[in-house]
Amino acid sequence: MFKRIREDINCVFERDPAARNVFEVLTTYPGLHAVMAHRVSHAMWNMGLKWLARLNSTVSRWLTGIEIHPGAKIGRRFFIDHGMGVVIGETAEIGDDCTLYHGVTLGGTSWNKGKRHPTLGDNVVVGAGAKVLGPITLGNGARVGSNAVVVKNVGPEQTVIGVPGRLVTKLSSEKEIKRQVIAKKIGFDAYGMTQDMSDPVVNAINHMLDHIHAVDTKMESMCQVIERLGGKVEDVPLPELDMYEIKGGGEKLSKNVDNNLADNKD
Repeated sequence: MFKRIREDINCVFERDPAARNVFEVLTTYPGLHAVMAHRVSHAMWNMGLKWLARLNSTVSRWLTGIEIHPGAKIGRRFFIDHGMGVVIGETAEIGDDCTLYHGVTLGGTSWNKGKRHPTLGDNVVVGAGAKVLGPITLGNGARVGSNAVVVKNVGPEQTVIGVPGRLVTKLSSEKEIKRQVIAKKIGFDAYGMTQDMSDPVVNAINHMLDHIHAVDTKMESMCQVIERLGGKVEDVPLPELDMYEIKGGGEKLSKNVDNNLADNKD
């Protein structure tokens, strides 16, 4: 028992840089309090002391704002960060080294008896406000983005975002390199975008870069064919976009608007 408590305390230091010392963690971390209370409740639940187990879990919910059913199975080194509003259902199963943030729900989608809550493998991280619903499985190392709603199985090492939850697919390095080359060719910074970002504007621009690359490739092929047939194609360099001037123009426009508003106010 004390070994488990020591592991739970140590995992707080591993995953929360704000933790300073053991005394602080023991006295001020509601996530740790909820996990410790649950281990007692779960033991009573397994001994058949159902009412006492529910009573203990209810008191823990009053004190921590975290609701964990005594029947839920939780592995070692489980960490709940912040914790307020976390709900873990009766038939939920959580592996080792998992992390949940505030507002997470591991809930059911059926009123029928039996398995109706999620199963989380080892090293799973569920972001703030996410809802994982139904008797689904999240594989080892899975990641769930903040406020996502997950109702389907997630494979190992996969990342899910959005409502409803959808997988974030990583592009091949070759495709990403092509995007970077064409973006540099037209003088576009792409705002430091990566293929993992879920912003729809980012995705749209990435697809535009793919389209530009395809068109550019076709044009080069056409020019080569024309030259082989004896024609002449003028080599015209592409103009580069001056992002500094574009940003500067926006700042100037903003200043002009502010000045006009000030003049009208006077």
